[in-house]
Amino acid sequence: MITIREEKMADVSAREALLDEVFGIERFEKTCERLRAGRIPANGLALIAEVDGAIIGTVRLWHVNAGGVSDALVLGPLAVARSMHSMGIGARLMRAALNRASLAGHSAVILVGDAAYYSRFGFAATLTDGLWLPGPVERERFLGLELKAGALSRAFGLVRATGECTEMETETVSNSAGDRVVALRRAA
Repeated sequence: MITIREEKMADVSAREALLDEVFGIERFEKTCERLRAGRIPANGLALIAEVDGAIIGTVRLWHVNAGGVSDALVLGPLAVARSMHSMGIGARLMRAALNRASLAGHSAVILVGDAAYYSRFGFAATLTDGLWLPGPVERERFLGLELKAGALSRAFGLVRATGECTEMETETVSNSAGDRVVALRRAA
């Protein structure tokens, strides 16, 4: 049986291993990582999917100011173990996360991802037309969802991280192309 629950500190190693499996260390190079680095996920919005105590999925949401929308969130990463793809686990994690975000009073969620996948949850590229991220992004993959009607209608400007900071440590690693990148990991 698949259980969706809030992430605990004891989940960090297994979550990081899952993210490494799904995205590799290239995930630290992504533009949205600039909004997450050194931050703590929004309270109650870091979720884990597990089966028999094994972590098979994760999703996290982070506080941002989205062009003047101060109660917005950025979603990511959403990951499901490769052995568990096409079982609806990602969709269950998304619905749980979006429901919790709405109940917590957040007005909007943004993300960078596959429009074909995320559109079923109500995400659209047109909702981020007035926004930009602190790095490169394919515009058609920069998506928004209004949890409160009209929340993003006047949003204009740079998306900035606003969440609580945490102590981070850096590690220099190589990506698949052999480039050296700096990875941020939560200090032990």
